[in-house]
Amino acid sequence: MPTVATPAQEHQEQWDEITADPTLRDLPYKVETNAQGQIVLSPHTNHHSDLQGAVQELLRTYAPDGHAPPEYALATPRGVKAPDVVWMSPGRRKEMRETGDPSTLAPEICVEVMSESNTEEEMQEKRSLYREIGAEEVWVVGPEGEIRFFGDEERQASALVPDFPTEV
Repeated sequence: MPTVATPAQEHQEQWDEITADPTLRDLPYKVETNAQGQIVLSPHTNHHSDLQGAVQELLRTYAPDGHAPPEYALATPRGVKAPDVVWMSPGRRKEMRETGDPSTLAPEICVEVMSESNTEEEMQEKRSLYREIGAEEVWVVGPEGEIRFFGDEERQASALVPDFPTEV
């Protein structure tokens, strides 16, 4: 009996094609895909990049045993998404690599920095997608640097990195 690819695996295959396309390699945008596999480009402002960098630096300070790269591609059932920052333990990083590239398993923490073009509904969908593929927490950084922490519900602080500041 032939096996049927999952939506995430189909998005992985399409992502391979996108990353191999030389005309798309050096775009100055965050690249994701939607549920239909269409490419979605999001330009960054310097302010957005500053907030993203601040979160990375703080993660390296407050959770030094993990890895905190920017814009890490994740294959979800509704397209490939790239959280602005992620944090993963060494063990999770190994598990993620085993699922392929982009990973179908999320890191423990996925962080999205709100842009002017983002909506609350979009952030709710991304939070749901990241949790569906294994994220334990999703953090949303607002335009003024305030951070909201989410597990099953919104919480006052991160359960994984409890001393992390609530503002950057």
